[in-house]
Amino acid sequence: MDLLILRHGEAGRSSLSPGDSKRSLTSEGRQEIVDLSSGLYSLKIKLDGVFTSPLLRSKQTAEIVAKSLKYKGEIKELDCLKPEGNRLEFYIILSKLKQDSTILAVGHEPYLSEMISEAISQSGCRINLKKAGLAKIKVTSTLPKIKGELRWLLTPRHLKKLA
Repeated sequence: MDLLILRHGEAGRSSLSPGDSKRSLTSEGRQEIVDLSSGLYSLKIKLDGVFTSPLLRSKQTAEIVAKSLKYKGEIKELDCLKPEGNRLEFYIILSKLKQDSTILAVGHEPYLSEMISEAISQSGCRINLKKAGLAKIKVTSTLPKIKGELRWLLTPRHLKKLA
């Protein structure tokens, strides 16, 4: 399985309560995701599934990428992809998918960097996924923890150059 792990784009600050869950992408963040999507499109990425945190900025990010890549399936919101989410729940979901799938997961920090680190290292390496940063992991097993090989770790600037 190829797992694409994408951090949401730049989001605005909110003084509203509950605040964090309602923060949307800024116009710059939205454009950054559009540019990133064009780079992904040039790589001929075909998605078999899209999962996102239910927080607004992640949903917006997932929708932009899915549209750009002409993904026709459902974008599934998962509470386990929230910043405080349970990664084991996500791994269980992944374990039920076809091994030849290409899956996009959109979420937050530090959750995503911890997932990448857990997947590629037993010694606890630290990955720092930038906003609108993207990693690709070739997943070799999902339970009890995700394991795999890091195929790439790209900043938004890298993907923009591919477009």
